[in-house]
Amino acid sequence: MASEQPQKIAILSVYDKTGLLDLAKGLVKQNIRLLASGGTAKLIREAGFPVEDVSAITKAPEMLSGRVKTLHPAVHAGILARDLASDEKDLAEQKIDKVEYVVCNLYPFKDTVAKINVTMPEAVEEIDIGGVTLIRAAAKNHTRVTILSDPEDYHDFVQSLEKGGVTEKQRQQYALKAFTHTADYDTAIADFFRKKYAGEGDQQLALRYGANPHQKPASAYFSGAPLPFKVLCGAPGYINLLDALNAWPLVRELSLALHYPAAASFKHVSPAGAAIGVPLSDVEAKVYMVDDIEGLKESGLAQAYARARGADRMSSFGDMVALSHEVDVPTAKIISREVSDGVIAPGYKPEALEILSKKKGGKYLILQMDPLYIPPTQEVRTLYGVSLTQHRNDATISPTSTFNTIRVPKDSPPLPESALRDLTVATIALKYTQSNSVCYALNGQVIGLGAGQQSRIHCTRLAGDKTDNWWMRFHERTLGISWKKGARRADKSNAIDLLTSGIVPAAGPEREAWEQNFAEVPTPFTAEERRAWLDKLSEVAVSSDAFFPFTDNVFRVGRSGVKYLAAPTGSQNDQACMDVAAELGITFVEQHTRLFHH
Repeated sequence: MASEQPQKIAILSVYDKTGLLDLAKGLVKQNIRLLASGGTAKLIREAGFPVEDVSAITKAPEMLSGRVKTLHPAVHAGILARDLASDEKDLAEQKIDKVEYVVCNLYPFKDTVAKINVTMPEAVEEIDIGGVTLIRAAAKNHTRVTILSDPEDYHDFVQSLEKGGVTEKQRQQYALKAFTHTADYDTAIADFFRKKYAGEGDQQLALRYGANPHQKPASAYFSGAPLPFKVLCGAPGYINLLDALNAWPLVRELSLALHYPAAASFKHVSPAGAAIGVPLSDVEAKVYMVDDIEGLKESGLAQAYARARGADRMSSFGDMVALSHEVDVPTAKIISREVSDGVIAPGYKPEALEILSKKKGGKYLILQMDPLYIPPTQEVRTLYGVSLTQHRNDATISPTSTFNTIRVPKDSPPLPESALRDLTVATIALKYTQSNSVCYALNGQVIGLGAGQQSRIHCTRLAGDKTDNWWMRFHERTLGISWKKGARRADKSNAIDLLTSGIVPAAGPEREAWEQNFAEVPTPFTAEERRAWLDKLSEVAVSSDAFFPFTDNVFRVGRSGVKYLAAPTGSQNDQACMDVAAELGITFVEQHTRLFHH
């Protein structure tokens, strides 16, 4: 005669008792032995269902006001035991029975800490220990044990029992939900303690507000270690950090790839300018309004920032600065007189730090970045309550390996070093620019960038128009402007932009306001004068973060002195775009990595 199968065991310990009695009824109907703790056992017993206290198998009473109830080998060995001879032997020696079902949910920590003026002792008492251990143990051993952590699952579970048992697929889904439940619970606890202990270990940084002033509270935190940067002066905002933490890796990569100091001027999570410290000519120094900076020629970092800031002064107004090297005095002097929100760098010379600390009445944001910090390979972002995860964009852009596939012209010799340098600058800049994006570069700097446009041609036009404006600033008429005494740098930049863009108002209040900037009003450029000067621009490199879908993009870059074009392929019009490039005398380089950034 076959031996009788041992009675299956379910352990129940729930805070949320929704649906508990219907579940208990279904379990009893299947002749499952119920073991429960505390209030769970009390409710089931009062409803008339057979239930035993967990102490029936632990042989130990609940203690410490309920803090210790299920933390015992008799419970967890029964849950964690596998269908292995060695495990069966251990259970038999200790007279422990296997547990097939665990029903558990946790104390309402989130609800407790959401209350006004909750105290630390109140919060601590809502940190579940035994429940989390039950859930994790059962979920770990889900190949044999069923874990129910959500009352919504009780009905389908009971129906499955009545039909013959829980399937492997169900156990997998219940385990996934259980791990998610404990992970969310631990995150809530960690977040609470970060807020309480902000500043201790620099794991959490309170921000002024989020993207907008009404979005409060806001914070930045880093799990398990101090933040990779220090705040030396000022108070960061949410967008400041978005800019800083996009700009820093850009300049770090530029410097590593090209072996120059690098700088970036960031606005709204895209670079307004980026550059390496290629020596400035006297004319460039004048165009970028830094020709009076003492020590400029001896500082590669200062020249890099002069290029980054000077390329598009309108967009750089109120920027977040990123610098690859220790900030020296010439660089600090340039920053000190511009309208800027903050700077991030690996270090500061004492005198440079003193100069910057006086900016904005002592409120200028100064961040010191750990140059050795390497971010995790996996990125997580929460959007509308949904968590998205992806592998970090760790694609390497290198002048020696990224631009080797020359598609047009055929049998082309290797690119000159200047072209490789400028394509590298443009392409690394795109890696940290809101897509769609197209970037023009020359002399080791971004000279025109189109960011965040929905169509590729609008990116190309926007970047090309900025490139044209940049080049028009080198025209002798622009260089020879006679400014009215006391004209501010921002007003000069705006006045120059109207002049070089060819959009000076013909008459009216705006024309009068424009003319008030000058001691001698310059003559606006005619369309013919602009075209004649723009035709002198050459050797420009352009890079695109994805393929050019139509030939209009190639025609547009050709009007702004582009000689070298790098883009991924994959469009049906690849060959047509290459044919146009050949017709215009543009070298088309296939760049094999798409670089969307959002």
